[in-house]
Amino acid sequence: MSFVFPPAALASVPVLGQAERFPVRRIYCVGRNYEEHAKEMGFTGREPPFFFMKPADSLVVVNDGETGHMPYPSLTQNFHHEIELVVAIGTGGRNIKAADAEKHIYGYAVGLDMTRRDLQNDMKKQGRPWCIGKAFDHSAPIGPITPKAKAGEVNHAEIDLLVNGTVRQTSTVAKLIWNVAETIEHLSAAWELQPGDLIYTGTPEGVAAVVAGDTLVGRVAGLGTLTVKVDPAK
Repeated sequence: MSFVFPPAALASVPVLGQAERFPVRRIYCVGRNYEEHAKEMGFTGREPPFFFMKPADSLVVVNDGETGHMPYPSLTQNFHHEIELVVAIGTGGRNIKAADAEKHIYGYAVGLDMTRRDLQNDMKKQGRPWCIGKAFDHSAPIGPITPKAKAGEVNHAEIDLLVNGTVRQTSTVAKLIWNVAETIEHLSAAWELQPGDLIYTGTPEGVAAVVAGDTLVGRVAGLGTLTVKVDPAK
């Protein structure tokens, strides 16, 4: 097969303890999936889950023990962090029941759903899609994937984010409104999941702005840390 120009390299994420990498197909994200975060965004209650997507090439892949770099993005004056547990799908399926969801999980990672909040809010006010606030370049930092068997009790793990050494977000995965299994059930009713899909499962309260020069350290207990520095705008 020939192409009119060389195709982009396949996005992939390292896997702890092995040389093979996890090839990425799609990135799904769950909105407002912690109650306290929903409240700080102006919403209350357990609403039905909703989803948005990021392109696979928006990943900022950070190797274990290293510091990744993302440039401060264009067009925004309000660049927010959102720490998240990421689920890596290893076996695809449609209409997966929550009771069967774990069979489809390959592993877990620590991720950041970076957000141009001012642009997102502008789109919300106009009733327009907010891809410009969520699906921009370098908007999805991620650390290595920990295979499921080595990840421990992820569904009750502590999750937190420090900015320049100060805690900004802290919670537990147990506080997800829609837990991992329920999220997979709802998501697979709308799309057929495939091996290589990543699911960013939502962020707890405490989202706030970062600026160039800030260092973010995200943690999910049992999965290690994700360290990313915000560089000046390109």
